[in-house]
Amino acid sequence: MYYVPEGTRECGFYECKKCGNRFLSLQTMQRIPCPDCAMDIDYEIGPDESMEDVTDTAELIEKLEGEEEIEKMDGLLSLAVIGGDCEWI
Repeated sequence: MYYVPEGTRECGFYECKKCGNRFLSLQTMQRIPCPDCAMDIDYEIGPDESMEDVTDTAELIEKLEGEEEIEKMDGLLSLAVIGGDCEWI
């Protein structure tokens, strides 16, 4: 699988409000750092920003449970990133 390890039974489906990236994570918190945006963080924040606003840009859309459901979602999301055969859909 692309986003989470094989056999994952619970994960979070997130969308980054900054870049629009959607991804799966083993974390299930309400907000987490986006893996793509985290590489570009400028740690010199301004007076009107908090560090949390700068780093935690991905919000939980849905908490996924069950190996089969997670495997399907991982496959669908990875098609958008790596392309490939979509005949199984």
